[in-house]
Amino acid sequence: MEITDKTVDELAHLARLQFEGEEKERIRHDLNRILGFMEKLNELDTEGVEPLIYLSEELNVLRNDESRQTITQQQALKNAPQRDSDYFKVPKVLKNPSEGK
Repeated sequence: MEITDKTVDELAHLARLQFEGEEKERIRHDLNRILGFMEKLNELDTEGVEPLIYLSEELNVLRNDESRQTITQQQALKNAPQRDSDYFKVPKVLKNPSEGK
């Protein structure tokens, strides 16, 4: 299979892209090279080769999901630029629609 300008135009349309002139030629050339590489892979004998599912044989070692307190509320608020007794104070970012604009 060879990629033609028509194929590039169809792919560009589907991807909502536009290619003109030299850029279109470069894309066509790259796509033909990709297909050539895929054809080269088809020449390999893969009979009896297991599909690769995982890149390594290692297993993830995960810690138990346990709730624990690592910092106290006072320690967390110690360097807060603004706070209100037990909470961080932050600038208001959302407006109440009933307040108007």
